[in-house]
Amino acid sequence: MTLYHYNRSPRLQGAVPLSSCANVAPMKSFLSHLECGLCGKTEDAGHLANLCPSCERPLLARYDLKAAKRTIRREEITRREPTLWRYAELLPVLAPEYRLSLGEGWTPLLRAHRLGKIVGASRLFIKEEGLNPTKSFKARGLSLAVAKAAELGAGALSVPSAGNAAGAMSAYAALAGLPAFVFMPRDVPPLFIAECRAFGATVTLVDGLITDCGKLAAEGVRDEGRFDVSTLKEPYRLEGKKTLGYELAEQFGWTLPDVVIYPTGGGTGLVGMWKAFDEMEELGWIGSERPRMVSVQSTGCAPMVRAFERGDEFAEPWEGGRTVADGLRVPAAVGDFLILRALRESGGTALAVSDEEMLDGVRLMARSEGVFGAPEGGATVAALRELLKTGAVDPGEQIVLFNTGAGVKYWHLFENEDRAGNS
Repeated sequence: MTLYHYNRSPRLQGAVPLSSCANVAPMKSFLSHLECGLCGKTEDAGHLANLCPSCERPLLARYDLKAAKRTIRREEITRREPTLWRYAELLPVLAPEYRLSLGEGWTPLLRAHRLGKIVGASRLFIKEEGLNPTKSFKARGLSLAVAKAAELGAGALSVPSAGNAAGAMSAYAALAGLPAFVFMPRDVPPLFIAECRAFGATVTLVDGLITDCGKLAAEGVRDEGRFDVSTLKEPYRLEGKKTLGYELAEQFGWTLPDVVIYPTGGGTGLVGMWKAFDEMEELGWIGSERPRMVSVQSTGCAPMVRAFERGDEFAEPWEGGRTVADGLRVPAAVGDFLILRALRESGGTALAVSDEEMLDGVRLMARSEGVFGAPEGGATVAALRELLKTGAVDPGEQIVLFNTGAGVKYWHLFENEDRAGNS
């Protein structure tokens, strides 16, 4: 199998085999083992694995960072290909020929001058994840999950999803030549369904939420031998998402911002960044300073906000979750304790915003900065306004908003916008 990597350099257009790239192929992964994020039990990383067999909580990939520190120099990283595979030694895929790539990662960190003036934040940035393949940050996690599953011999893949994860899994499964089985709520936007089918995935529509999709998907995993790549139910989606943290540090000159505002459904990105920060400190690439992590959810589905406010270690499932932001309609997250741990260790917080506020945030980001974001991205704008209002965030702090997907996938929410720009 020949895997192709799209080179986005304006001087080097076209596709070249990833395994033949001089700055990719020699890189050796320092993956050492898996470790349960709750009970600490260790597992061999040489076989397909889902949750910890002892407590059924997420397994995390661990690396020989002492050896990596002796081998990798951050200055070398900056000269590599502009994809997440620039960090290949700190990612779990061992064989270069399995490093599936459609050009994911290394997305722009945009200085948001006009938006900052409007909301009253003088050092505001947007991490624009809508430019990833399949138009969302899900490409990061699924490129790694599918690549590692293929390397370990998976025969077919399965995922329950509210939309973007399903599209990303279907795309990378197609690239790997693996059958893909997708389970989605029946009321997801039609574009998400069409996208998966275009990639050749078998799509099952379910009456209910993503948790109901997960239950049905589990039957195929059990009965048909498919491998489950659900959020944090296997170790490697998290590894793709952690590259968000590596990129933030590199794009800020190996420092970190004061505040990260992140829309949270399953929470893999937030947990992944927190993991990346610890790894980079052990590598000697950054110091001990950390940003305050802020989790943003919808008022119609806010299990993390409720658990954070109560001081709980785990989040109770949210009944009847409803929101226009499909990525935030996650009533229960298997990695809830990891999300809450990161928020508290960072001195951060969690808050919920309404659908109306997040759609207003989408419009404001688009009209001030030219970034047409997903509702989840708009939620970060709404959250920032509230944080500034309450004094939880200082106007002079360095703040990063994460737009996790492209607004065009949610065209149905904006199709009635009139020519004057009013809804």
